[in-house]
Amino acid sequence: MTEPVSSLRRAFLASPHHAVMALATLGVGFATGEPFYLLLGSTAYILGWLYLPDTQFFQRWIARRRAAADAESTRAEIAGFIKKRDALLASLPVNLRERYHTLAQVCRAIENAAAESEDAPAFNSDARLRKLDELMWMFLRLLRTEQSLQSFLAAEQHEDLGASVAAAETELAALKEEIARDKTNRIAVESKERLADSRGERLDVLRKRLVRREESRANLALILAEQERLTEQIKLIRADAVAMRNADALTARIDASVAHLNETNKWLSELDEFKELVGDLPQTEQRIGFAPTAPPPLPAGGVTSSTTPAQRTAQRDRA
Repeated sequence: MTEPVSSLRRAFLASPHHAVMALATLGVGFATGEPFYLLLGSTAYILGWLYLPDTQFFQRWIARRRAAADAESTRAEIAGFIKKRDALLASLPVNLRERYHTLAQVCRAIENAAAESEDAPAFNSDARLRKLDELMWMFLRLLRTEQSLQSFLAAEQHEDLGASVAAAETELAALKEEIARDKTNRIAVESKERLADSRGERLDVLRKRLVRREESRANLALILAEQERLTEQIKLIRADAVAMRNADALTARIDASVAHLNETNKWLSELDEFKELVGDLPQTEQRIGFAPTAPPPLPAGGVTSSTTPAQRTAQRDRA
């Protein structure tokens, strides 16, 4: 597409080509101190200003410069995403991180099988394996949502909200009956009405908490089911990759798995408390990867000894 003239002129003004042209024309003219050469240099500068920005040479230079800027922007976007992903993974408890790393090993097996397939160059040149990154990003978001729901339910489970709601309903009904019976004592009635309003608001809050807890339990069950579905889909991709060694068949399997992400993404976006987890990978054909930049953390307690329990007992006895 042809650049607008004004855009080309602005780009040319800030380019090294303009600096060289100005030095070779106006600069040389001023340096000679001769009016004729100054006029000649000025004329050459004006002609260069009129025609050089429209040359194919300069426009190719602009295109290369913009491509380099776009590539740098993409690299920065990818680096920011990787930092976000690694921080999200590091925030998970050990058991959830282990589940992520276990599924990542399955994806690595798919990569290895794809590399050994008969049409591996075509497969990898299309960046089709990037969809594995999408699947693992979805799995990580599901793990993070599970962690949040588990934390919320753990904080709420110590209270019997159902019993609290029933007790509050009984108390409020009793207050309303007292107010209905006692119409003579105006001051007492007003006091009980204020108390009834306060108890009614408390009851509304308890009901909302109960509803939210039940919704969280249902969402958690669905989150776990989605994790299982995604895990089995990735394992099925691995089975196809190992058995068929065919890029087209593997691509079809990956595409079918990624198609399910739209529905899950839409559902996650409807959970207001998890909106920060909604987001896609950077829009690029480059591989983002799914392995963290830092090695997986050690299990709690440090490095596990390779000795058996009987050997450790014998070592303590000798000590």
